[in-house]
Amino acid sequence: MNHMRSNSAFQDATPSEEPHKSRRHGRFAWIGTAASLLLFGISLVVLWHIVSDVDSAELKSAFTAASLRQIGLAILLTAISYSLLTCYDALALRQLKLEVPYRTTALASFTSYAVSFTLGFPLLTAGTVRYWIYSSRGIKPGRVASLTVIAGVTFWLGMALVLGWSMISRADEVASLVYYTSIKLNQLIGLIAVLLVVGYLAWVSLKRRSVRIQGWRLELPGFRLSAAQLLIGAADVCAGAGVLFVLLPGTHNLSFETFLAIYIFAVMLGVASHAPGGLGVFEATILLALSSYPREPILGALLLYRLCYYLIPFVLALAFLGAYEILNRIGATRQSLEPDDIEPSSD
Repeated sequence: MNHMRSNSAFQDATPSEEPHKSRRHGRFAWIGTAASLLLFGISLVVLWHIVSDVDSAELKSAFTAASLRQIGLAILLTAISYSLLTCYDALALRQLKLEVPYRTTALASFTSYAVSFTLGFPLLTAGTVRYWIYSSRGIKPGRVASLTVIAGVTFWLGMALVLGWSMISRADEVASLVYYTSIKLNQLIGLIAVLLVVGYLAWVSLKRRSVRIQGWRLELPGFRLSAAQLLIGAADVCAGAGVLFVLLPGTHNLSFETFLAIYIFAVMLGVASHAPGGLGVFEATILLALSSYPREPILGALLLYRLCYYLIPFVLALAFLGAYEILNRIGATRQSLEPDDIEPSSD
């Protein structure tokens, strides 16, 4: 087992036990749950309305029309995206001053994201898978929770930066695709996203910052690690969007920057809905934004995207977790079967 330094970035704090705060937290939790269910329900209705008149033969043709080059690029970009996701955990471990071999980090990161992307509820599913693997290295549940939070910060920093860049640089193209928006509104959204990123970087640069989560104190990364989080998160978002972009029919004239904005909004709405992998919400958003294009080819690309980015990694993750558990059981069995050292008795 690797040595772990004693300085903790995730320490106990005295949680507030005031009754009115507890009631207020419960009320807000119910509001958030209701909003998520409403968003999910609306998205399913919209999705059903969009695909109800889709020709099944044309959809099958669109699904199978992807070239080997498109599928190869999609698989490559999926591998790049999941490789970058392992850096999320690596940066979080560095912030927490935990020394873990990269092979363990890669296994925990890949399997936790592949499982949580498919099943949803990332704090529960990803946290459980991470703890399953990291606990063998002596990492306690509180540290695993802090790691999950820091990884989440990396994700949102990258999303905000890419959203700001795409909305500012392609405000006119986004406005032509998305109803009820305008060039100025899109530029304003992009500017706010960039300002939030810059403000966060400035905030963590001035001095050490910490946040309290469910009674725990988590020290946030400083400027250098936050900048690394920003770049890695942005690269991961671009790779993930690239998977779907290369699977779109070749007749579209979308720029990648414009598609990034649409993709990020679809992901954000999917996250807000708490649906597993944003299922239904993500597809409805993409189909609405690209409603000027034929539905069958776009829907076929979305199905291939689900296969490449969600289903295949999920199956691989289950296989890796099964192999990991089998190897652990074999190792434990071997240790139990080893004869104890018996010292010869002296008469």
